[in-house]
Amino acid sequence: MTTERSNEFRQSIVTTCPELSGRERFKAHLRKVGSGEQTSRGMSREESADALHLILTAQASPAQIGAFLIAHRIRRPEPQELAGMLDTYRVLGPKLKSANGQKRPICFGMPFDGRKRTAPIYPLTALVLLNAGQPVVLQGGQRMPIKYGVTTEELFKALGLQLQGLSIANLEAGFQQHGLALIYQPDHFPLAESLISYRDDIGKRPPVASLELLWTAHQGQHLLVSGFVHPPTEDRAWKALELAGETNLVTVKGLEGSTDLPISRTCITSRVQNGKPERLILHPRNHGCFSQDVEWSNLTEWREQAMEALHNRGPLSQPLLWNAGTYLWLAGLADNIDEGIAHAEKCLQSGLAQTTLEQLIAWRETII
Repeated sequence: MTTERSNEFRQSIVTTCPELSGRERFKAHLRKVGSGEQTSRGMSREESADALHLILTAQASPAQIGAFLIAHRIRRPEPQELAGMLDTYRVLGPKLKSANGQKRPICFGMPFDGRKRTAPIYPLTALVLLNAGQPVVLQGGQRMPIKYGVTTEELFKALGLQLQGLSIANLEAGFQQHGLALIYQPDHFPLAESLISYRDDIGKRPPVASLELLWTAHQGQHLLVSGFVHPPTEDRAWKALELAGETNLVTVKGLEGSTDLPISRTCITSRVQNGKPERLILHPRNHGCFSQDVEWSNLTEWREQAMEALHNRGPLSQPLLWNAGTYLWLAGLADNIDEGIAHAEKCLQSGLAQTTLEQLIAWRETII
């Protein structure tokens, strides 16, 4: 959906009741989601867009915001409500554009509260994809409730690449030149960052956490990859993204809800191309990548494992081959997973992924 259409949705609510303040208007939304099992009703897409707009712009009171987030968490957001929330994020959030002729990026949506049990693979996967000419958009923030797990920014920093502190203009320029962008919430979306204290106080992931898996700041054609844990989450994601106009996407039952594919079990994924869904059951054993998933320890140990993996060695090498090979295939850069794995292995053994990292570090050092 375009920004103009999203603005029309929000304006339609405001125009309907121009005499009401934000708090009074928000009461109507709160009554819908907080009236109990028998009388609670789902909001329309327009109402949901307006509710989140009132929250992010602090027109609703703190008491109203906390009540709404926990009530909506208990009832679970409906697809049209998630689509409405996406409309508001698209209006108020940062916007990232590709250069003319740039390949469509893969936009990864994974939990903002990080990882605590399994070693992340996606920063290394991104480097292999970048070396193959595939742009990558990531997003996240600081350590946040409820998991306070390790973040994307911390992982890249451990590799020597500082992605914090970039303006959106510098970020977009670097993305168009080198293919990598990290939408870092404290820098690029302070309105959303204002909700962190509420997430901490309620002690549960609010509906915004589901939204973060579906949203990308990138405008234009892209492949959206969204992680999930429970099947109902995937079903809601499909319906919400269809309403929101996302026609090319992949959903992944990944490690801790991320987009990292496990190597210890069958991978349950789905692909939607031009609006047509297809279930994909991927078996790492069939491609020589079956083993135990690597446990998370700390940043120091992860960095050592990651640097080894960039040369196709160590415990993260097999998970990296599986993930990079599969995503090369999903991106259309390989005819099948085995070809993708072979491409990834060649990239790692030749040191090209390491070279890509060094080029990114050199670019970042030019920006004050």
